[in-house]
Amino acid sequence: MTSAGTAGTRELTAELRGFREVQRLSYACAEAVAAQLKPGVTERDAARMQREWLYERGVKDWFHRPFAWFGDRTAFVDFRIPLQFFPTNRRLEAGMPFILDMAPVYKGYTADIGYSGSLGLNPVQDKLLADLREHRELILREVRERRRLREIYEDVDRLMVRQGYANRHRAYPFGVIAHKVDRVRERRWSPTLFGFGTQSLKGLASDALHGHRDGWSPLWSPYRFSDHPPRPGLWAVEPHLGFRGTGAKFEEILVVTDSRDPEQSAFWLDDDLPHVRRWNEEEVAA
Repeated sequence: MTSAGTAGTRELTAELRGFREVQRLSYACAEAVAAQLKPGVTERDAARMQREWLYERGVKDWFHRPFAWFGDRTAFVDFRIPLQFFPTNRRLEAGMPFILDMAPVYKGYTADIGYSGSLGLNPVQDKLLADLREHRELILREVRERRRLREIYEDVDRLMVRQGYANRHRAYPFGVIAHKVDRVRERRWSPTLFGFGTQSLKGLASDALHGHRDGWSPLWSPYRFSDHPPRPGLWAVEPHLGFRGTGAKFEEILVVTDSRDPEQSAFWLDDDLPHVRRWNEEEVAA
């Protein structure tokens, strides 16, 4: 998939290398924590394990603190209010799907990632993960075509329906499938508010204010405020599929530029990510 429009063979700027470093650090954390999960571990345990792993490697601030969802909570079953997203005492069981989600700030760079897995075999989630590949390709293709974000969102929805799945990112606040990420000024004291870093929230609010004035939004949603072409910058994109109480998603950074060259106008920041490696291995095996 490297040749299909990602940063795998592209010479990255120093700034993009900084974002790639924190994204890789986040996925390394997800893989390390996933390898330690066992029956009886709670969502709160898994969130704490992510925090501690990242703290030990120099993370001091967050776009948002780590989340963990087990079982039918991976599909946001009956989620109605934001507080339901926070980790609970739900315990992991054999065969149960899980999602780890974290957004650390490292050396002033931000990433927001989602990692889906299961404790043992789970054929339903395996199928969801395989079918997410088509969403990654669709999103990149239509961003390069400069389709409006709201229109791309609707096309993702239609693809999910054709695949037989439910759109679960619609359960997020404002129904977002993505949001912009930016540099965050490093500070000695980095408070959080409802699990979100205040520095990052200030940056997002500033983008929202300027965007409203200029006719764009840092939130990629199904609503009118996202009815505009892709805005240059970095977007954390997270299509989230659900099927009968099982959910799966990936989340990674999409780079959007103002280049007129289609291949340079948008590309995924990195190919060396667990879900991409999984797809490539499946392709070779087939």
